[in-house]
Amino acid sequence: MSGEPAGAASGRPPSERIAALYRTHAEVADRFFASQAGAVAAVADAFVKALSSGRTIFFFGNGGSAADAQHLAAEFVNRFVSERPALPSIALTTDSSVLTSIGNDRDFSRVFSRQVEALGRPGDVAVGLSTSGRSPNVLEALRAARAKGLVTVGFTGNGGGAMEGLCDHLVGVPSAVTARIQEVHILVGHILCQLVDEALFPAE
Repeated sequence: MSGEPAGAASGRPPSERIAALYRTHAEVADRFFASQAGAVAAVADAFVKALSSGRTIFFFGNGGSAADAQHLAAEFVNRFVSERPALPSIALTTDSSVLTSIGNDRDFSRVFSRQVEALGRPGDVAVGLSTSGRSPNVLEALRAARAKGLVTVGFTGNGGGAMEGLCDHLVGVPSAVTARIQEVHILVGHILCQLVDEALFPAE
């Protein structure tokens, strides 16, 4: 590392580069919500229907999307903003013994689908996160979820890749840049948490 401040290589003040990066993020988010607010509302309705029936939401993804899966599952199990009863949600990215045994004995592409086969019930919701829409283990889990009668939701980027044909609801961010896609994914996730809380636990 050179120790130079951000933006020094381009000769621009760091504040200008920061503002430009934010504008890029905001433009992607604006394009997404201008066209896909209805898709987000449909996912919220699916979550509310499942949770009000005692069903579970499963989240899964790789890398940064694995972190998002765990983040969102935690918001439902513990709380988002307001105090309310715990809601059943599981990130399929967290059990190292399960993940490594499936990866070792079968194949890494099965690490999520095998868990869906074991834990999923009709009426549950499976949420796969893949910025490219091409992650084999996410696609396999969505196929397994469909076979078991789960509602399938995909969080992805430009075009949706192969996820589009496997998902009842698709949240596709209009960008090919992984960072921008993931930024919108977690924003959508927080909006979903808020909408679910308001629907299931309306303020008196």
